Amino acid sequence: MHKYFTSSYFVTVFGLIAAYLWGEHVTAGAGLICVFIALILAILEISLSFDNAVVNAVKLEKMTQLWRHRFITWGIIIAVFGMRFLFPILVVSIFSKQGMLEVARIALTDADKYAYQLQQTHAPIITFGGMFLMMLFLHYFFNHEKDVHWIKPVEKTLCRLDTFKGVEIILSLLILVGIQAIVPQEQNHAVIIAGIFGIIIYLAIDGLTHYLEKNEEKQLEKCTGTTVCGGFVSFIYLELIDASFSLDGVLGAFALSKDIIIIMIGLAIGAMFVRSLTIMLVEKKTLAQFRYLEHGAHWAIGALSVIMFISTVKEVPEIVTGLIGFGFIFSAFISSIIHNKKLENRIAKE
Repeated sequence: MHKYFTSSYFVTVFGLIAAYLWGEHVTAGAGLICVFIALILAILEISLSFDNAVVNAVKLEKMTQLWRHRFITWGIIIAVFGMRFLFPILVVSIFSKQGMLEVARIALTDADKYAYQLQQTHAPIITFGGMFLMMLFLHYFFNHEKDVHWIKPVEKTLCRLDTFKGVEIILSLLILVGIQAIVPQEQNHAVIIAGIFGIIIYLAIDGLTHYLEKNEEKQLEKCTGTTVCGGFVSFIYLELIDASFSLDGVLGAFALSKDIIIIMIGLAIGAMFVRSLTIMLVEKKTLAQFRYLEHGAHWAIGALSVIMFISTVKEVPEIVTGLIGFGFIFSAFISSIIHNKKLENRIAKE
């Protein structure tokens, strides 16, 4: 098991040393405090991301070893520098009508001002991620070909709704209308635009993924190979899922620290462990052994999406989000063990 987490241990050691040096650079004697905060942020990131790891594992099972490796290497760079540093700066830049370099300067030199400006963009950021995750949740359960059900009465009903074409889009748009009705009026326009983009990007990536899967021969003629094209699209899909999961964590991290470098280090350590866990789930074929884990992860995604929508108007403690997600995963895990025991007993009797 340790072999899967070797790179995570390395990132942890390197990150904590960097946190100590940065803390001492900013304020003499603050190094150990920064190390402690980075550790807490890493633990929070891991605890909030079990469902993320399971969903990522589902997608990675269909990818080659090369793209799995790129998910760990390229992916962690995108996740850390892109989502935990550049993305918040880009969002603040857009909404505050300031240049990215100016916002980056504020983030590094005036943490309080940057945290305030980022908080002002909280509703549209969270709505974007929430809509993406809601589409992922609905698309999984609105599937008439799905024949394995965990919460049977509910899931059987949901899978029949798939016969109503576009029902997940209609429901998502209705939710979006409800959100914009309760957020402050000055944020209505931004929330609507962000939510629509969350839906559009999900549909675009999901549609392209299915296109590549169903048209292998055509794709071989159009590009260097379906594996390359499909692997790249799946990689982007995974990064978007990771980004959506990380939005509330990035914003919530400012409750512990307003230093963007410490936040980036802490969340990076957590993100690396989640990626290592994902690879372990794939290579040990854990999802095949525990048949309801994927269901539990998607229920956790639905719950996270709803929590993100609620957080546009009311703060939801990170511990609540983490416990709900963990609760679904753990329940699905126990249900899978019970199912396996029943199956073993039935085979033994026969």
